[in-house]
This record gives sequence, C-alpha cells and structure tokens, in this order.
Amino acid sequence: MEKATLKRSLGLMAIVFLGLGYMTPTVVFDTFGIVSEKTHGLVPLAYLVGLTVMFFTAISYGKMVQVFPTAGSAYTYTRETINPYLGFMVGWASLLDYLLLPMVNALINRLYMEAMFPEVSPWIWVVVYTFFVTAINAWGMGKTSGLNTILVVFEVVLIGVFIVLAFSRLSGGMGQGTILTLEPLYNADFNLGLDLAGATMVCFSLNGVYAVTMYTEEARDIKIMPKAIMLTVLLGGAIFFVAGYFAQALFPDNSMFNIIDDPLPEIGLLVGGTIFQIAFISAAFAANTASGLASHASVSRLLYVMGRNGVLPKRAFSYVHPKFRTPTFNVILVGAVCLLAVTPSLELISSLINFGALIAFTFVNLSVIAHFAIRERRIRNFKEIFSYVVLPTIGAGLTGLLWINLSSDALIGGIIWSVIGFLYMVYLTKGFKL
Repeated sequence: MEKATLKRSLGLMAIVFLGLGYMTPTVVFDTFGIVSEKTHGLVPLAYLVGLTVMFFTAISYGKMVQVFPTAGSAYTYTRETINPYLGFMVGWASLLDYLLLPMVNALINRLYMEAMFPEVSPWIWVVVYTFFVTAINAWGMGKTSGLNTILVVFEVVLIGVFIVLAFSRLSGGMGQGTILTLEPLYNADFNLGLDLAGATMVCFSLNGVYAVTMYTEEARDIKIMPKAIMLTVLLGGAIFFVAGYFAQALFPDNSMFNIIDDPLPEIGLLVGGTIFQIAFISAAFAANTASGLASHASVSRLLYVMGRNGVLPKRAFSYVHPKFRTPTFNVILVGAVCLLAVTPSLELISSLINFGALIAFTFVNLSVIAHFAIRERRIRNFKEIFSYVVLPTIGAGLTGLLWINLSSDALIGGIIWSVIGFLYMVYLTKGFKL
C-alpha cells in the first residue's frame, strides 16, 4: 500500500491567515507593558525595526521556497545548500521556537481564564485547551485552516474596534491628546540600544513568515508561496505597528496599569469599558487559539520532515495518518509539550523562542548566498549581486543586531539546547561517520 502524504489543500489566503494566526496580532497588547518599559515608550518603533529585519529575511524565504518546495523551512534550506550537519543544528535550534510557541499560547489562555475564573485550578484550562487544539490538528489541515481563518478575522475586527475607540479617546484628550504625534516613534528617552532590545523581544511576534513555509507541501500551487510569505509579513507588520502606535499614544507609560506583564484586559477596560473589555479578552483568547492551531501545525510539519530525513526516528515522526493526512504522532507529541504550560513564566519562554527564531532567520539569509552566489555562481551582473548577495547580507546583518540584544536567559537556554542537539547528532552519525 502506498504511504500517505500531506494533502495539497491550501490556497493563498488560507496560508496567509495561518501565518497571521501564528503571529497572534493581539499579542501586541499582551506584551505592551514589558516592551513599553524596555523601550521607554517606543513600542511601535520596536515593531517597525523588527518588521524591517523581517522584510529582508522574507525576501530570502521567498527565494528559497521556490528552490526547495518542501516543508522544513530553514532546516531544509541549510541542509541542502550549506551542510547536512549544520542543517540539523539549525533545525534543532528552530525546534526550540516551534515547540515552545504552542506552549506560550496555552500559557496565555491559561492566564486569561485564571483572571476570569480564579477559583478553578489552572491545570484544567491547560488540559482542555490542549485537547481541543490537538484534536483539531489531528483531524485535518482543512479543519485547522478553516477554524484558524474564522478566529483571525474575529481578532482583527476587534483590533479595528480598538483603533476606532482609541481614535475617540485621543480626540477627547486621553494619553497624548492627539491622533498625530511622533512621541510613540521618537521621544526624549530614545536609545537605539534599548529599541533594538525591544525589537528583539517582539521578533517572535513577527515570525509567522517561516511558519508559512512549513505549509509548502500542502499548498495547492507552489507558485503562491513567495506571495504568501510577503503578504503575511506586510499585513502582520502593519497590524502590529498601527495597534502599537495607538496603544502607545493612549498610554505613554505604564502608570495606568496594575499588571504590566499582561495589560491587555486593562487596556480593554480603560479604552472601551466593561463590555469592550469582555469582547477584547474574547478576541485575545481567539487569537491565541488561532496561533495555537497554526503553531501546532507548523512544528508538526518540521518534525515530520526531520523524521522523513531520518534525523529523528523515521517510523514515528514521518508517519502520516492515511485518512486524515496529518502527522498524527507529531501532533500528539506537541500536545504533550503544551501540557507543560501549567507553571512557566511568559517572559522566560518568549525569550527562549527568540533564540530559535533568530537562528532560522540568520541561516535562511546565508542559504541564499550559499545557493545562488556560491553554488550557482549567479553573480554575473549588478542585478544578481544585489539580489543574491546584497539583500541577504543586509537581512543577516540586521538579524545580527537583534542577536546582540538577546537576553542572557535566552542565550543560556539556547546554548544548552544546542549542546544537547549536538551530542544527539554525534550519536546519530556515530561521530560524523555517517
């Protein structure tokens, strides 16, 4: 009997919405207090810097996905263009991002439910959420995509309502007291180092671009992938920037918040009253569920490709359910990781996610140079040099600026994870003999 494979069922907008779902647009309000404090009131500028980095990296993703139209993203590109061993390490580091993001979604939803129902044990919310997301992902990609689209539309509509209310509040004298102000982008406390640190903190919000590439083998037409990547980056970046701008204009500092770590519920209350607060929390819950669906699906595909290549146990990780056409073993495994969301800190997990994301961004840019400029020698004229050397070098260089500002917790955790991966690779290859 022929082995089951992933089903090509996703159109352009379905993939874009999966990318937006992965990004979790409402997270701009969840992390607003932390990023505002870090950047001294320049949240939208931090997103603008992050978006600039991701724009150049998205160009590199668009080039590589056409050369290697398979799931696997940065892992596949590095493996095929530079070195299989290095590709494994990039894939292993990326797993830190991919495996932890679904847990972040479970953690944030747990925090929402704890705030609303403090008398209920937190682990119950984690179990219920994890079971739901895991079951949908195992059922089929069409079901995952359809529900994700509904949830993303709902959250974007509520963000639009927030902007309308913020417009009214600013006109009435709240916050900066004006709609047009440069204060959220530049103020007396501006510090380039702090803003780069802020951009590093929010870069995990913008990483839907490489999640999109994980759906390459499920796209109806491979030709739509570069467009899907760029649309995801530009739409997601625009939502983050505009929402961040209005939030920062309304709240120049954190003095109005009782809880800085996740001020979304308070932002909803202060901007629109109790009814809007309930709707805003509902939108945030929908956003995290959408992100949970998309991120759960993405990491399952990365594990699938690594299993298919034999760097993870092939029988389990490359298995595709013959009826549902999903990598069910991987889906269930990711669900088990989500159950760990009962206790961890949101800030710690978010910083660890950034380590894996920056590894992926860096090596996608380097893969473009390795494949086009070095392997294919496509440096015969200015256009080729600009496209295959200059642009990816800018992307890698801008990513390097974020590397410099990565937190010590992220570096330590990422290095420990990488050492574990290296030791596993030594064992797998019998000391690099295979």
